[in-house]
Amino acid sequence: MATQNLANHTRSEGKARSFGENIESDLASRFLRVVEVAAIASARTMGQGARKLSDQVATEAMRQTMDSIPMRGTIVIGEGERDEAPMLYIGERVGAEFPDGREVPEVDIAVDPLEGTNLCATGAPGSITVLAASERGGLLNAPDCYMEKIVVGPSCKNAVELDAPVADNLKNIARRLERDVEDLVIIVLDRPRHEKLIADIRAAGARIRLIGDGDLSAGIAAAVIGTGVHAVMGSGGAPEGVITAAAIRCLNGYMLGRLVVKPDQEERLARMGIKDKNRIYEAQDLAPGKQLIFAATGVTDGALLKGVRFFGEGTRTSSVILTQQTGKVRFIESIHLEKGPDVKVRFA
Repeated sequence: MATQNLANHTRSEGKARSFGENIESDLASRFLRVVEVAAIASARTMGQGARKLSDQVATEAMRQTMDSIPMRGTIVIGEGERDEAPMLYIGERVGAEFPDGREVPEVDIAVDPLEGTNLCATGAPGSITVLAASERGGLLNAPDCYMEKIVVGPSCKNAVELDAPVADNLKNIARRLERDVEDLVIIVLDRPRHEKLIADIRAAGARIRLIGDGDLSAGIAAAVIGTGVHAVMGSGGAPEGVITAAAIRCLNGYMLGRLVVKPDQEERLARMGIKDKNRIYEAQDLAPGKQLIFAATGVTDGALLKGVRFFGEGTRTSSVILTQQTGKVRFIESIHLEKGPDVKVRFA
């Protein structure tokens, strides 16, 4: 790793490394600021029952902050098509140039400005702001459809299959984790389409945590030891699946996904270059980038991140920033102080 880092910092001719040659080191802290600002903006609407407003303010804050970052960014997963979303739409260009004309990196970006809009609107746990980025071509441009998913941690690599009986998958997970099936906690979105899945999990003896929204943050929790979550099963959004895959690659977890395509969506898939709608994707297929950044900030309290806290002299945020090539996992607690001569920093 030391040799690799040295190579990243100096050219063979002895020239200094240009900004953007290593996307992870140059942009990770800047993308952290993007999700922090969006989380603070949306948290101010928490519990007000205005889900559209919560999403709007997060999107606006995220877009404005992105335009201060030196990069040529392209939104590959965002708020929808251009005629459906005023900003952060698929294909939109974001970023800024250096005043002195220095070269800036080309970056693909996937965003969910507020994952769990209903959770934020009602004050329920698990709402986050989230972003994934890579070099060009490093994130699948996923269609806006459902994706059948299984997400597990590093210990369960290759232990699960999408087409295997639920009971078999649970037995294999339990065996890898050296525990009983009855000790497992499986997160499932609380949707009518998951009635059979829920029944099968219960019949096998595992415990279930039903969630109303937010299977992206649930997938991340499944890949981190100590969260009390051992797997995520069921179908959720395909775009969110790509963002999850970026995090799973950084966390050395394991994920399988397959698109759930309705007949009226098949033509669009063909235009996007997806030839096999039945293909089973792994995380490295969904997020194949060599340099990957994943950043998220809690809006409301969750299994992995605390929600935004407001106090008299500032704001506290809880975030995670992951980088795949450099192998860094950083949990960051930040205090954003108000400007003033008598501001005090409080611990806890």
